[in-house]
Amino acid sequence: MKPVYLFATIAALAIPGKGFAHEFWIDPQDFTVEIGEALLADLRVGQEFSGASMSFLPRNFDRFEVMNGGQALQAEGRFGDIPALRMGDLAEGLAVIVHQTTANQLTWSTWERFLNFAVHKDLGDVTAMHAERGLSQENVTEDYIRYAKSLVAIGDGAGADSRVGMRTELVALANPYTDDISGGMPMQLWYDDALQADYQVELFAENAEGEVTITYHRTDADGVVLLPIEPGMSYMADAVFLEAVEPAEDGDAIWVTHWANMTFSTAP
Repeated sequence: MKPVYLFATIAALAIPGKGFAHEFWIDPQDFTVEIGEALLADLRVGQEFSGASMSFLPRNFDRFEVMNGGQALQAEGRFGDIPALRMGDLAEGLAVIVHQTTANQLTWSTWERFLNFAVHKDLGDVTAMHAERGLSQENVTEDYIRYAKSLVAIGDGAGADSRVGMRTELVALANPYTDDISGGMPMQLWYDDALQADYQVELFAENAEGEVTITYHRTDADGVVLLPIEPGMSYMADAVFLEAVEPAEDGDAIWVTHWANMTFSTAP
């Protein structure tokens, strides 16, 4: 299947609950770090590689670590630090930053906004699913949880990504800093410990001038998607899953979205 292309302009960050849901991603200040230098990375929320930098706030995450040298190194910082990640003394090889947020909640101002979001992220026939549950289209309340990873080369960058046990997760099947990915960057998509076949993966590509291109792709029967890659670019891959939940009381969420995200770059 050929990818669908969308040439994007930078949009303003919406206020939670009043606009479109936005991507959450890990934004290293440099995807290639010399041995002995610190790894610095921002956590961002926004659209098309433009977004606000989030502080180091432990109450906002359930996991924040760097997989490096066979270890899971816990991110530590001071309350309010920006960038949120500053870690030194890393071993040579591939570093995989892992971040899982706590659940956040929003209430969609109109059904049309929620429906447009669901169509954009290819979440299925939400109108039918909503009706089958006997739910009102007024004040649709959603919890959302983000599961982000980022690939960074420390020194030679040698190594491989692997599953880290998050509920939804993109796993890189090649190392963009050491492997030949001229034919594409393969990734595998997981949700609830199962491979996800025929599922949408959205790819954001940013060039050196800050121009962003968005393409849409689908996984194969093995949950693998081959993403088109060009030299000298920053990339973000994103996939979203929708879970129906029963509210315990008024105001509780009736849907939960789970967002898998991964960032990496390619050499010029």
